[in-house]
Order: sequence, then structure tokens, then C-alpha cells
Amino acid sequence: MRTTKLSLLIVIGLLAIGFMPAKRIGIFEQGLDVGKPKLAGSSDYNKKTKEYTLKGSGYNIWFERDEFQYLFKKISGDFTVTADFEFVGTGTDPHRKVGWMVRESLDDNAAHLSAVAHGDGLTVLQWRVKQGMAMRDPEDELFSTEKNAYTIQIERKGNEYTMRVAPKGGALQTVGSHTMDNLTGPLYVGLYICSHNPDKVEEATVRNVQLLQK
Repeated sequence: MRTTKLSLLIVIGLLAIGFMPAKRIGIFEQGLDVGKPKLAGSSDYNKKTKEYTLKGSGYNIWFERDEFQYLFKKISGDFTVTADFEFVGTGTDPHRKVGWMVRESLDDNAAHLSAVAHGDGLTVLQWRVKQGMAMRDPEDELFSTEKNAYTIQIERKGNEYTMRVAPKGGALQTVGSHTMDNLTGPLYVGLYICSHNPDKVEEATVRNVQLLQK
């Protein structure tokens, strides 16, 4: 009888662990790897410095599917998100990416829109029109004239998304806007990093994170 009771308690304990909510990281609900990259990533928050540290691998965020580390919050309605992004170290691939992403789901082929800085300084607004569709160059991106942008912002009004960027210490300038008819809500909104190299983990520091809902 004692063995049966002990087994029952173990089962109940395991079920309880399975239903425990994910640990919050700063203002975000959860951090995870999307697309099952070869190397695991991570997301951390330093309460003293109020900085986020993202580490992530992944072959790419393009074509029909993505691999990356994602730190997100699920929200509805209009919003404005702003943060300062900086890669740690020189990196391996010039196409490594860090920035903001708005995503319809956590599926690796989900429709999404992201405002992203690349390792070589390229800064763009890019998107996948619908789930499973290959992203197109240049039809699915807007390019910033600002190289090595430090501050990146996405503002959502209805189905229209506007990207703004700034150099370190500079004023925000509008890159452009794009309408995503199938990115309605609720949506996943958050920070992400992709190494663009499945055998490499890249790191970035994200500061002054602001998420304003309207």
C-alpha cells in the first residue's frame, strides 16, 4: 500500500511540474528556440543593469522556415516596442541577426514581421506574407539607409507596422511601413537572435527595452 501511495504522489508531482507556468524573463513571458536549431540558445535578464542577454543559433530566418532564439510576450491590440541592440564580439557570419519580431505563432514556418540588424550593419524590415511561404528578396523587405543601427522600434496601428531606427545617441528615423493583413491578434511579440550558422551560437545585449500597449 505504501508503495502505491508513493507512486501516486510521484505521478501527481510530475503532472504538477508539467503544468507549471513558464518562468518570466523581465517583461517577457517566455524564451525558447523556434525551429529546433542544432545548438540551444538562451534568454536572460539582469535586474540590476536592466539588460537582456540573448544567445542563439539557427541556420536562418528566411525561405520557408526559421531557426532562432525568441524571447516573447503574447499581446493584443496596437503597440510600440523599442530597444537598443548590440552584438557581443565580432561574430562569425555577417548575416547574423538580432531585433524585434512579431509572429502569428511559434511554428517555424509562421507568418511574421521583424525589424532586424545584421552583423554587417544592414538594417531591414522584413516579413513572411503567410505560413509556409518562402520570403522574397526584395519584395518582402524595406531597407534602412542607417547602417549599424543601435535603436530599433516597431509600431503597430491596426494591421500596419512601422519601423524606426537610430544610431547610438541619435534620433529615431522612419524606415517605412508595411501592412500585414493576417497578423491580427493576439500575436507573439519579442526579441530574437539568429546566428545564420547552425554550428555557431551568437550573443547580443539588449538595453532600454520598452513595450507600450495602446
